[in-house]
Amino acid sequence: MTEIVLTPAAVTLAQWKAVYEGASVQLDAECTPRIAASAEAVSRILAKGDPVYGINTGFGKLANVRIGDSDLAQLQRNIVLSHAAGTGTPSPVPIVRLMMALKLASLGQGASGVRLATVTMLEAMLSQGLTPLVPAQGSVGASGDLAPLAHMAATMMGVGHILVGGQAHPAEAALAEAGLMPIELGPKEGLALLNGTQFSTANALAGLFAADNVFRTALVTGALSTEAAKGTDAPFDPRIHQLRRHPGQIAVGEALRQLMSGSEIRASHRETADDPRVQDPYCLRCQPQVMGAALDVLRAAARMLETEANGVSDNPLIFPDTDEALSGGNFHAEPVAFAADMIAMAICEIGSISERRVAMLVDPALSGLPAFLTPLPGLNSGFMIPQVTAAALVSENKQRAYPASVDSIPTSANQEDHVSMAAHGARRLLEMAANAEAVVGIELLAAGQGCEFHRPLKSSEALENTRTKLRTAVPALEDDRYFHPDMEVANALVRSGNIVRAAGLILPSAIE
Repeated sequence: MTEIVLTPAAVTLAQWKAVYEGASVQLDAECTPRIAASAEAVSRILAKGDPVYGINTGFGKLANVRIGDSDLAQLQRNIVLSHAAGTGTPSPVPIVRLMMALKLASLGQGASGVRLATVTMLEAMLSQGLTPLVPAQGSVGASGDLAPLAHMAATMMGVGHILVGGQAHPAEAALAEAGLMPIELGPKEGLALLNGTQFSTANALAGLFAADNVFRTALVTGALSTEAAKGTDAPFDPRIHQLRRHPGQIAVGEALRQLMSGSEIRASHRETADDPRVQDPYCLRCQPQVMGAALDVLRAAARMLETEANGVSDNPLIFPDTDEALSGGNFHAEPVAFAADMIAMAICEIGSISERRVAMLVDPALSGLPAFLTPLPGLNSGFMIPQVTAAALVSENKQRAYPASVDSIPTSANQEDHVSMAAHGARRLLEMAANAEAVVGIELLAAGQGCEFHRPLKSSEALENTRTKLRTAVPALEDDRYFHPDMEVANALVRSGNIVRAAGLILPSAIE
């Protein structure tokens, strides 16, 4: 198993992706002195006797309530237990693990005032496969992802449930089985654990990873649809895109040109006079412009999330060099909310233009192919209803793409009077990406079927490799058959990244 060493403030998107996909995690040993210095600073701050938010005061609207020294440990325990108020289905294990790793890297920067033992406990749970059961709903993205992170912190105290091998166990029993003892939180530690944007960020990163995969796959299926429709590759000429200057458009145009390079199908109608079409429909011709814009948006979101993932977002922050605890608003997840909205819009458009290509292929007036891509239309319905399914999924994604970041509802007796709504803005992304994957899977089937009618002409090497990958699992459609299994196989090919790998080209990515 791959092991990722988290070097706080310098973790790459590729490393976060590896963690999401199951890599083990270890915190860079160089963090130890910073963590110790931060915890020692908290002790010195307490010794001064001054009221300091979250260390010897209440929380939120109760910040003006002073807490006595004898109650400081209870204060931290209480905040975790009271804030573990999430609801809904459990968050997926990969997302919770990523959230834990994000919190680990944040604490490792030595600005949160936690002890090394607390950080080590989080690291041990990750390494031993102890995943807190975290309800997915309940965060408004400020003051941090309080409820989800509180459920994580509660399990470290032996409260709640921990997933081990996919099964839920009482937290205290699961810790004992792994040879771990529940921790007693010290001053500031409960607040440090549950204050931050790690839940929203983990969900947004998961959405980014899925969006990047479906984007790259849609480049392949888009090129294959162009071949099936005997479209021209002239709109992919680099001179066109250099004049507009958008980096994503330039990259996508070049990728599509390479995907179609050497195609016999394209060569067969390059100079023919009997093709009445002067220009292809936008779903073919404007792929560089639409998909290029999606790429630029995904890359911008990726930069925002990489920055957020490497930052510290709890409150107050501890500065050991001056023994100060400064209260601010780093917990406000507005950057994550904006990034999630950007990803949602990109996913929506990737699926939308893919569905338009499917609709074009099944329409003989536009594609020049048999109606609904079946050799015997009428007796057979062919791809009639798969296109309807694609349309339904695209419509669903359009509704989900409404920006979450423009919404806010005051919480905590109006102390927290503007919130980001980043958590549910990020949570929707995986479901949106799954919808887009299904649409692109339908396009893969339809475009592959369309090319069957051009036999014996072949497409480019890259696209023929893709078709071979498809045909090893799904035969060409002759007469109607139970269609659902074909779609499930195509979805799996898209989701796994196998279509991109089969093409054998280095395609542009948002995770650079």
